[in-house]
Amino acid sequence: MNDLNSALRITGSGLSANRTWMNVISTNLANANSVKTGNTMPWRRQDVEMQGGPEGVSVVAITQDMRAFPSKYDPTNPNRDSNDNVISSNVDPLTEMTNMIAASRSYEANVEAFNTVKGMIKSALNIGKV
Repeated sequence: MNDLNSALRITGSGLSANRTWMNVISTNLANANSVKTGNTMPWRRQDVEMQGGPEGVSVVAITQDMRAFPSKYDPTNPNRDSNDNVISSNVDPLTEMTNMIAASRSYEANVEAFNTVKGMIKSALNIGKV
């Protein structure tokens, strides 16, 4: 039964890590169209660093993507700089959607593993019943 409890704890840690990953992706997508306004820089893409081990998965850090902000020439935009460029977020929505699919599938796999272990525990408890 101890091994089954460990399995539940490990899959639970995977679910928690994937939920954090999905939250970061959602925040990136929500801010993908932000631009520099005055002294405020646009949203800088964030990423999740996870680490797996015998006790499960843990989120090690949420880091910022230090790639350069893209700029676009737009002399009509009120947020343009002195060179008539608008600086926007370094979030690529296509990359974020790809990451969201990966995170979602990983979450689903952990749910399936959790439910399998839960079924095994129920079966073990029913062995002694007549």
